[in-house]
Amino acid sequence: MAPEFAPAPLEFAAVHRIEFADTDAAGMVHFSAYFRLMEATEHAFYRSLGGSGFVESAEGRQGMPRVSASCDFLRPIRFEDEVEVRLRVREAGDRRIAYDFEFRVRPTSELAATGAMTVVYARRTGGGRFASAPLPTFLRNALAGGNPTARTSPPA
Repeated sequence: MAPEFAPAPLEFAAVHRIEFADTDAAGMVHFSAYFRLMEATEHAFYRSLGGSGFVESAEGRQGMPRVSASCDFLRPIRFEDEVEVRLRVREAGDRRIAYDFEFRVRPTSELAATGAMTVVYARRTGGGRFASAPLPTFLRNALAGGNPTARTSPPA
């Protein structure tokens, strides 16, 4: 197994508008929507680096399954709020990445929630099983260079 490395802080932010389908009967964001927003931000991060979280190659289908995810809720987020979800690479290795997330309501930037997620890069092997694989080149290069990104995507 390759050694872990500690990249310079690599950060990304994406802005999302809360849709009605993201809320519960009280009009507040349902807990499950926080995980979808973390995942949407993660995929926007990969696209900002010129890649994707899903690749078809000669070696088969490859992707980034989650091995851990959590979220702590600090204040309600409501229908039609704009939320900036900030992603920060906490740790990275040859085959996995750990992210921290902050949910900040715009325009005040009030912290509404924090989250964490760990993903591994995996490829499908014979028999439909998955095995970990080295991170794709676009991601390894960004992590190794500690190429900080501060792009913010517009509301979806």
